[in-house]
Amino acid sequence: MLFQTKKTSLPTAEDALSGRAEPIVSADQHFVLRSPLKGPYPKGAEKAIFGMGCFWGAERKFWELGDGIITTAVGYAGGYTPNPTYQELCSGRTGHNEVVLVVFDPAKITYEKLLKTFWESHEPTQGMRQGNDVGTQYRSGIYYDNDAQKVAAGASRDMYQSALEAAGRGTITTEIIAAPEFYFAESDHQQYLAKVPHGYCGLGGTGVSCPIGTGVAAAE
Repeated sequence: MLFQTKKTSLPTAEDALSGRAEPIVSADQHFVLRSPLKGPYPKGAEKAIFGMGCFWGAERKFWELGDGIITTAVGYAGGYTPNPTYQELCSGRTGHNEVVLVVFDPAKITYEKLLKTFWESHEPTQGMRQGNDVGTQYRSGIYYDNDAQKVAAGASRDMYQSALEAAGRGTITTEIIAAPEFYFAESDHQQYLAKVPHGYCGLGGTGVSCPIGTGVAAAE
């Protein structure tokens, strides 16, 4: 992505950029789904947040799931700097990750389906990088919104780790933590690959299927 950083160590709170008190300007409506990015969301809707490398391609993976996806948005989470800009993120001095917010209807699509999409759409064993995109903003992460999501995320990691090992792949480095504050990215980043269909997407999976939702139990 533009302004690519090569920093692979997270800053401390003391070293992080100071940011700003007010949110940066962002879009209000989903370019594809025409739903509100920032709410209000329908009653019963749930939120999920994922980091899986360049957020342009990651967001498209989720809005393309179709029925049950209420809206998606890209943004920044997991760092120290309040209301960061994209350029500040790329300096490696905010601590934030590039993430996707997914608002979904659990009566139509399950969180497990989102997890399966997450695991199979990127390489979760690379630490502070995703392919040729190197830096702390490209780390793999699941940011759970409630206890049920926490349990499901951990179980899916265990299942996928077993599948990766069977395929001769490495160890998962995905961080799984409670959802931090989500900051909406600038308008031009929202649904970027719908606006620029041939734009950059550095996402690439492992080719290994995740067995979540197929009746396969997590390893004890």
